[in-house]
Amino acid sequence: MKTSTIIVPLLAALPNACAWGELGHMAIAYVAQNFLTAETVTYCQKILDDTSSSYLASVAPWADSYRETTAGKFSEPFHFIDALDNPPTTCDVEYSRDCGAGGCVVSAINNYTARVQNTKLSSTDINQALMFLVHFIGDIHQPLHDENYDLGGNEVAVTFAGTKTNLHAVWDTSIPQKYAGSATLANAQKWATTLTADINTGAYKNLTAGWLAGIDLADPVTTATGWASEANAFVCTTVIPNGWNAVAGEDLSTTYYTSVLPTIQLQHATAGYRLAAWLNLIATGSTGLESRSVYEAHDEFLTHDILRRDYEATMSLFGRGEEAFCQREL
Repeated sequence: MKTSTIIVPLLAALPNACAWGELGHMAIAYVAQNFLTAETVTYCQKILDDTSSSYLASVAPWADSYRETTAGKFSEPFHFIDALDNPPTTCDVEYSRDCGAGGCVVSAINNYTARVQNTKLSSTDINQALMFLVHFIGDIHQPLHDENYDLGGNEVAVTFAGTKTNLHAVWDTSIPQKYAGSATLANAQKWATTLTADINTGAYKNLTAGWLAGIDLADPVTTATGWASEANAFVCTTVIPNGWNAVAGEDLSTTYYTSVLPTIQLQHATAGYRLAAWLNLIATGSTGLESRSVYEAHDEFLTHDILRRDYEATMSLFGRGEEAFCQREL
């Protein structure tokens, strides 16, 4: 079942597509693609029947279009969890309290993690499970998808560059598109390239170990609830630090945009990295990212010219391994 050729045109026709918007979901998927192991790439491409360079990115927005169909109506609650907290005074997520009877994004991640691994299911069902996972792991990192108040800010009327909209849509679409451009695969890939560089060598480099803390394929509910709680905290600190009334009716395209853009960038990067780790766990049993910090430190060590020459000379003269070199007194 190859879906990538139909997803973007279908979503473009939907007036109320939500959840980071097409651009954000595609960017998150592209980030994830940059951190998948070769084995995971093969695993995902086989399920999706797509070996193109956008095999995850093309299907990342699919769940938003599917929820608008009669067949997909059941999945509407799976895009969020309604935290019954009291921002900006308190922000917290409790799975037992906040996940409704119809399900939520946490239970959906749990369910579709199991289904994508269930070899007794049809290829169509496994394909669908993977597409849901790619989308929902993106959704859970959007702070307002982890908040109950006014439908996650959907009923908080604001403007953006003079256009009437709502707070949720500003976070989903308006701010990402002001920063990275319209919702095209090319723009999403360009944005993902920047985020990936920040993960590898930039602002997020020292954060990645924390992003994977507590990740446990055997306990998706606890793992996903942790992700939701982390994102929900931004509702208090960043989305509405001065309360809902401080943003209601305001134009959010200038000062507010500048103040929240770093968090939106961070959450897209985090979502992509965690999506990669989760898919790697499913496909290989390992995140595939555990040793990144070790290798990066090793690479940085060898970039110093004197040490590099010393290393090469040692290897040439003694034919010994790196372990012997590292034990030398410098």
